[in-house]
Amino acid sequence: MNKKDKMIAVCGLKCYECDILQASNDPKIAKQIVDWFKKERGEDVKLEDIRCSGCKGDRTKHWSPDCWILKCCVDEKGLEFCYECGDFPCDRLNEWAKGSKDYGEALEGLKEMIRQL
Repeated sequence: MNKKDKMIAVCGLKCYECDILQASNDPKIAKQIVDWFKKERGEDVKLEDIRCSGCKGDRTKHWSPDCWILKCCVDEKGLEFCYECGDFPCDRLNEWAKGSKDYGEALEGLKEMIRQL
């Protein structure tokens, strides 16, 4: 696995573009995220909780260690990416991809990874 692959989540999201990953080394970004959670969701998130080393890194430093995609792909099936699954793209992943532009692009990125094999 090359360095760039380590910065792509199992679901296809580009970790290297993620504000939460960048917040680990940039207090200004971390503060913006904390403020967003307070304003948009009414949630108090601690500054020190805005950190992630990607889903292929230390799970204790992952923003969402209980992510259903991470659990399915890595924990249950022992895969590196969802596209390696015999059910790819499954119904649940297709529904997830409809949730945002980034999720849709992530799914398309996984499909592109298959084409490059």
